[in-house]
Amino acid sequence: MHKIIFLFVFVLSLISCSNQSKIMLQSPHGESTSELEITEQGISLSVVFKGDTLVRKTELILFEGESSLLSDVEIIEKNTSKINTTWQAINGKNKEVVNEYSLYDLRLSNGNGKTFSLEVRMYDAGFAYRFLFPEGFTDVTDSSRIYFSGDFNFWAYNGENHNVGPVKLSEYGNNIAGNPVTFKTEKGMYFAVHEAAIFDYAPFVLTNTGNNTFLLDQEMSAAGGNHTSWRAFILGETPGDLIESDLLVNLNEPCKIEDPSWIKPGRAMWDWRVWGYTAADGFQYGLNTVSHKRFIDFAAENNVQYLLIDADWYGPEFDDNSDPTSAREGVNIEECMAYAKDKGVGVILYLNDVGANKFGLERILKQFSEWGAAGVKYGFMKGSPKEKVLNTRRIVELCAKYKLMVNFHDNPIAPSGDRRTWPNLITKEFGHSQADAKRSYWPETIVTAPFVNMLAGPLDLCNGWFALNTAFTSNRPKVFAEIPGTVAAEVAKLIVVYGGCFVLPDAPEEYLKKDDLFDCIRNMPAHFDSYKVLDGEIGAFISVARSAGDEWFVGSLTNREGRELKLALDFLDADKKYQATFYEDADETHFQKNKEAYRVRENNIVDKHSIINVKLAPGGGNSIWIRPVDQ
Repeated sequence: MHKIIFLFVFVLSLISCSNQSKIMLQSPHGESTSELEITEQGISLSVVFKGDTLVRKTELILFEGESSLLSDVEIIEKNTSKINTTWQAINGKNKEVVNEYSLYDLRLSNGNGKTFSLEVRMYDAGFAYRFLFPEGFTDVTDSSRIYFSGDFNFWAYNGENHNVGPVKLSEYGNNIAGNPVTFKTEKGMYFAVHEAAIFDYAPFVLTNTGNNTFLLDQEMSAAGGNHTSWRAFILGETPGDLIESDLLVNLNEPCKIEDPSWIKPGRAMWDWRVWGYTAADGFQYGLNTVSHKRFIDFAAENNVQYLLIDADWYGPEFDDNSDPTSAREGVNIEECMAYAKDKGVGVILYLNDVGANKFGLERILKQFSEWGAAGVKYGFMKGSPKEKVLNTRRIVELCAKYKLMVNFHDNPIAPSGDRRTWPNLITKEFGHSQADAKRSYWPETIVTAPFVNMLAGPLDLCNGWFALNTAFTSNRPKVFAEIPGTVAAEVAKLIVVYGGCFVLPDAPEEYLKKDDLFDCIRNMPAHFDSYKVLDGEIGAFISVARSAGDEWFVGSLTNREGRELKLALDFLDADKKYQATFYEDADETHFQKNKEAYRVRENNIVDKHSIINVKLAPGGGNSIWIRPVDQ
C-alpha cells in the first residue's frame, strides 16, 4: 500500500540559534514558501504561493496554563528532509496518491526550560504545521492568529445550513467561521484553511477578529495525544485545484487496518424515504422484510451495492428500550442478510447513541458483524466537541475490528483526511443534505459544497432524487423542505460529489419510470478511479470528469442561472475514439417550474480533440458517459 520512491535526510544540530531570527522554508519545487521568524515574543510563519502572499503571518501563540510556551524560544535542533512517496487509496478521489513535500522538524526550547517540537511540511500546493509535546505537558491552549494579506472573500462550512459566503473578511463581524474556510485573494488565487488528523482534541475554532485576522483557538487539556492536529492550508490557482488536493489525507498516518480488502465503497438503496410509497402493482413499501427484499432485488439488478436500513428497524430510535441487537416486529434481520448475501448485496444498519450507550457499542457491532452486515450508519452522536472526536475514533476503530464500514450523520465532526488511516470511515453527512434538510436545498448549495465541505472529505448528501415533483407532497415520509432542482442535475450530483457511499433516496419504481436516465447511474462504477475538475466557479457552476477504467463520466451543475459551457475532452486517450451519451436538461427544464423534464442523446462520437457544448437549464445539470468505441 505504501511505496517509498526516495528519502533524503540531513540533521543539523544548533546548540544556540537565538541569532537565527529568520528561516526560509520551501516546497520541493519552490511553488510555495514560508518565512519562519523567531522573536522574543514567539514564532510566526507566512504563506506564499507562486509569489502571492496569502498569509502575511501566522502568529503562533501557545499557553500552558497561564504561561506562554513560545516566549524566549530558540531552536536547539533542526532536521530537514525531502520526502516523495506514493500510496494506494482505498476510499479516495484518486486510486494512487503522490505525497511529496519538504519537512522541517524543529526542536524548540523556551525561557522556562521546556522543550518540544514544531513540524512544518511544505508542499508545492500546500502548507501545514503542528506541535509535538513530550510527556508532562498539560492544559495547553492554542490561541494563534492568522493575518491574511488582504480583505479576501471567503466561504465557510455552516453545519446543516447553506454555507456562509461569499463574504469579505471586513464584512463578517466578530463571528466564528466553520471549518473548512475557502478564500479567494484579490489576485485571483485560492486557498483553504482546515485541519488534518483530528483524533485527540476538539477541532480548532476560527473566529474573525477584524483587520483581516482570524483567531485560531483550541484547548488541548487533560489526557490525549502528544501532538496537535495539523493546521493545514490548501493552495491553488483555481478553485478546482483545492478540490483535487490530497493534502489532508497525506497529513494522516498510513492505513492501520492490516487487510482492508473488505472495504468496498458503493451506492445504497434507502428504505427511510420510501415508507408508504405505493407502486403501480399495488405494493406498498413499509418497515418490513418483504420491502427490504424488494429493495435488494432492485439493487442486485441495477448495479447498486448496498441497502441501507435506517432508523426504527430495532424500535423507535430514541426509545431507551429499543435494543439494536434485536429487530422489531416485521423485520427479520437474519432472513434479510441471507437474502442479500445470495443476491450479492451488502446491508448497512442504522445505529445511534441512545442504543449504543445503553446496550453496549461493542456488543452491538459484534452482533451486526455476526449477522453479516457490511456497515453502520451512525446518527445523533451527543457530547462536547472533544467527546465527539474521541467517540468517533472509538466507533471507527471498533467498526474496523468487526469489519464494518461507517457513515456518520447528524452534525458529525469534520472529516480531516482520517479516511487514510481508517478507510472504513467511508463518508459523512457533513453539510446541507437535501433529503433531510429542514431548509430548501437551492441550486447554489450544490455548486458551493464541493469547494468547501468536500475539501474536508467524502460527503453523503442524499443526492439522486427522481420524483422531484412529489418529494415534498407525497404521502410517504416527505422531505422537510422543497428540493428546487432538475432531475438531470440529480444524476450529475453523483459524479460531482465525492463520497464513499451514495445513498439513493427514491423508490426503485421512480428510477425505473425514467429508466433511460437511470441508465447513467446504472453504468457508473461502485467507486471512481480519479477526480478532475474541468472548470468551476464557487457558487456558480462546476464540471468534473471521473474515470472508471477506460471509461469516463463527466458531470456539470449550475446555480439558478442557466448557462452554456465549453468542455475540452483532452483527458481522453489520443489513439482512441469514444462514444458519448448525454443525460441533460430539456429546452423547457427549470429548477422550479419544470423539474423532471430531461432528454438523453446517444451515439455521439468524440475524441481527445473534441470540445463539447453543455447547456444547463436554470438550476440544472448534465452528465456524459464516455466509453471507447469497439474497434
